[in-house]
Amino acid sequence: MPQSHLKQPLTIAQVSDSHLFAQSGQLHCGVDVLANLKAVLNSLAKDDSIDYVVFTGDLTQDHTEASYQQFANAFTQANIQAPSYFLAGNHDEHALLNKHLVGSPFNQEKTITHRNWQVQLVNSKGETPSGYFAREEAIRLAGAINETCHQLVMMHHHPVDVGYFIDRHGLENKKAFWQVMAQHQNIRAISCGHVHRAHYFAVNEASKPSYQSVDVYTCPATSIQFDPNVDGVSALALGPAYRVFTLFDNGQITSEVVRLSC
Repeated sequence: MPQSHLKQPLTIAQVSDSHLFAQSGQLHCGVDVLANLKAVLNSLAKDDSIDYVVFTGDLTQDHTEASYQQFANAFTQANIQAPSYFLAGNHDEHALLNKHLVGSPFNQEKTITHRNWQVQLVNSKGETPSGYFAREEAIRLAGAINETCHQLVMMHHHPVDVGYFIDRHGLENKKAFWQVMAQHQNIRAISCGHVHRAHYFAVNEASKPSYQSVDVYTCPATSIQFDPNVDGVSALALGPAYRVFTLFDNGQITSEVVRLSC
């Protein structure tokens, strides 16, 4: 059998929106968010197929330095072996992420290169809870993308509307972002956090925005799943969840959502 047929697809676990506090047992909308994160990490630790973990932001809820250490400790306690990458959400500070998420399994690089795939971690943190795709980030991304590799772009803020209150805090300059995405024909999909629910917006849907050029996935949260019928932060009676991507050598992507019980 040719060697190429023996290659396993690349598997990425996306984890997002832990919203931790300084102290264990503190609740967000009545939910023990640290316990939820630990449940997700324990699930990942048992899955030998995971090549990389990517955390797409909003580590902290109370903005304390101790919450970052809680996150790092949870990875250590779960014995996560897969290299784990991260980016900032609107609640997070880059400096504190880089201070506390150090050493194995954490990696502070923003590009993962694996055979003929690259995963690009795009910074969308702005001056407000809404996201912003800065010119500097566009320049960095252009230099990071290898045009001979398939690309999966991961970010915190959503670049398409999802239809509930969080759209007030989505990516502010969506069209500018999509103009950059359209310059790279090898981008296969985009996945984000921030919306606390799992969605899939196909590029071939009639209702998609005219500027959307590739499929968009969103990641459920480890903390709480938003109730889309409430105009504000309110939790559905759902447990923590995460998303898994399978990336094939021909550029095909499949994805599933793994949901854990409350």
